[in-house]
Amino acid sequence: MSLSRFQALDTILNRSGFDLEYVDVPEGKISDFFGCNVFNDVTMQGYMSPSDYDRVKSAIDSGAKLSREDADTVADAMKRWAMDRGATHYTHWFQPLTGRTAEKHDSFFTLKPSGEVTEEFDAGTLVQQEPDGSSFPGGGLRSTFEARGYTAWDPSSPAFILEVGDGKTLCIPTIFVTYGGHSLDYKLPLLKSQAFLEQAAIPVCQLFDEAVAKVWVTLGWEQEYFLVDEALFNARPDLLLTGRTLLGKHSPKGQQLDDHYFGSIPERVYAYMRDLETECHKLGIPVRTRHNEVGPGQYELAPMFEEVNLAVDHNQLLMDLMDRVAHRHKLRVLLHEKPFAGVNGSGKHNNWSMSTNTGRNLLSPGKKPGQNLQFLTFFVNTIRAVYEYADILRASVASASNDHRLGANEAPPAIISVFIGETLSKVLDSIEAGITPDEDGVKQVLDLLSKVPNLELDNTDRNRTSPFAFTGNKFEIRMVGSTMNCAAPMTVMNTIVGRQLEQFHAELRGLMDNGKDRDAAILTILKRYISESKPVRFEGDGYSEEWRQEAARRGLANTPDTPDALNAYISDAAKELFTNSGVFTERELEAHYEVMNENYILKLQIEARTLGEMVINHILPAAVSYQTQLADNALKLKQLGLPESDAKAQLDLIKLISENINYIKDNVNQMTAVRRDVNEIEDANEMAKAYCKQVKPLMEAVRTYADRLEYLVDDREWPLIKYRELMFVR
Repeated sequence: MSLSRFQALDTILNRSGFDLEYVDVPEGKISDFFGCNVFNDVTMQGYMSPSDYDRVKSAIDSGAKLSREDADTVADAMKRWAMDRGATHYTHWFQPLTGRTAEKHDSFFTLKPSGEVTEEFDAGTLVQQEPDGSSFPGGGLRSTFEARGYTAWDPSSPAFILEVGDGKTLCIPTIFVTYGGHSLDYKLPLLKSQAFLEQAAIPVCQLFDEAVAKVWVTLGWEQEYFLVDEALFNARPDLLLTGRTLLGKHSPKGQQLDDHYFGSIPERVYAYMRDLETECHKLGIPVRTRHNEVGPGQYELAPMFEEVNLAVDHNQLLMDLMDRVAHRHKLRVLLHEKPFAGVNGSGKHNNWSMSTNTGRNLLSPGKKPGQNLQFLTFFVNTIRAVYEYADILRASVASASNDHRLGANEAPPAIISVFIGETLSKVLDSIEAGITPDEDGVKQVLDLLSKVPNLELDNTDRNRTSPFAFTGNKFEIRMVGSTMNCAAPMTVMNTIVGRQLEQFHAELRGLMDNGKDRDAAILTILKRYISESKPVRFEGDGYSEEWRQEAARRGLANTPDTPDALNAYISDAAKELFTNSGVFTERELEAHYEVMNENYILKLQIEARTLGEMVINHILPAAVSYQTQLADNALKLKQLGLPESDAKAQLDLIKLISENINYIKDNVNQMTAVRRDVNEIEDANEMAKAYCKQVKPLMEAVRTYADRLEYLVDDREWPLIKYRELMFVR
């Protein structure tokens, strides 16, 4: 049974100093305990002989398969380290298409047939496990009689020990595939896309530096979230079941004053943040930044940049840690993209770049970007890739919850555009206007570009209305939702840029084989790419109606609704892109598409059912109760012989309440009937579209009338925690 509104508020007010949980931070510097729960290079060296370590490390760095003997060596070292740290169990930790992580724990403890009791963990249990895959989303990749799934060790992401209370478990990052080897997770496509991009990028890098032998993607995510008191959270069925408030009148004070943004962090929240950061640092998650965000009760943390696969694992682990740590502080984390109407939602900005083994950031412009041909090559190719495959990039961040942000004048619009800033716009415009196919023209343009100002002062001006912005030495994908697995947009980015670099290199070799100078050939191609992709570049206000109209004239798609956006995944262009790159088979791509449609449907089903129960069981009884009080009062006034005009206010309120009660009941009945009809649709995408176009508008109508009742009904009668309490009670 959930707490009532006033029970929840009393619970908070009766706490002594909010029972602040002060954090027992390990002594010394962060660097003294950073990564202490990670089976990293330092740990491996401590539990392996030098020759074993060198052999295993070399195989991991090169991507080569470990021999059975080396796998046994790793397993033995991993077990001894984990048990020395107090771990009793191990698990293959993976990322199914639910969007969060999964784990099945097994004990090191083993009872042999002879009766001997021992602890075992060998190469077989390290490298592969067989969890039942029947209940994970599969999009038709496996039937009930083929429910078996396999998890396989990912040596490129280090194992770690997860502490839950007094229990400690060794977690081994893994991929998750079907019995037939098809991807059932986010990690395997990401790893394949990274390999594809590297294969395409190395030949291009070697045009400028033959020493480049490795290219990897770096990711720096920024995680936004809300914190609410657990008592208030438990008194809201919608927060409990859906992660967002399906009802709630706007608070008179919201974020209008911008006084929360970058303000002093409340003491209770500060204690939570320190605790969370400590847990992150022990697990090797390099978080550095914390601050208040725009919305009341909204916050953000961000780490240093890492290799993309590790960064994704760390973000998935972080979301689990955030929940666990919040419980210790009698708080709840809201990761939903839009937990409160009328208040800014939460995103997860993905800062994407490419680096080489020679220490070069391929998207670093340097002091003279106009003369930095390597930078221009990767910069322009990335922009063209986004232009060519904007619809697939949009689909990668599509979800029922993220639809509340995209296009809502608080987050990037659902129109994909690229912001690069005034300085780099001038550079690209100069190349487009001044370069001719002959070598003399190329040299002349390079001389001209030497006058372009450098980027020592950041001239990119982070345009917060842009979904894809260049911010100094990286591209910031601002449209990713706060609940999402970063792997989805990262997989798309890696694949489309890899494909674009392949095309660029092939064209370049053709020109050079015909005798064209390297620089002249590069600039010839870049000039065409700049011209062809120019429609996607936009420097203005992405929130404006004028931009929507201009984007339509440019031929840019605007797909604010997930069911429409998802169709990009099954387009001919997407199938050709992903199958030729080896990132997805056509069957895997269609399965992922099916799962995303199913996730959309199920989330709206849960929300619609929750909303219906809340208004019938909570809102309407409260409204009727207050209406009865008003009627009794009006009747007593009449019995006293007072004129009817003296009860005009009560009678008007009674009428208004009756109107809204009837509107709510009619819309709930209609919503239930429509939902039943929609559930009969067999095609997943058509069902998702029906939920979007038919069910969602009825949910919004119910909310409108319920929020009107919140304004009309006596505060003492209203059963749900109000916005002013959720966001401002600390």
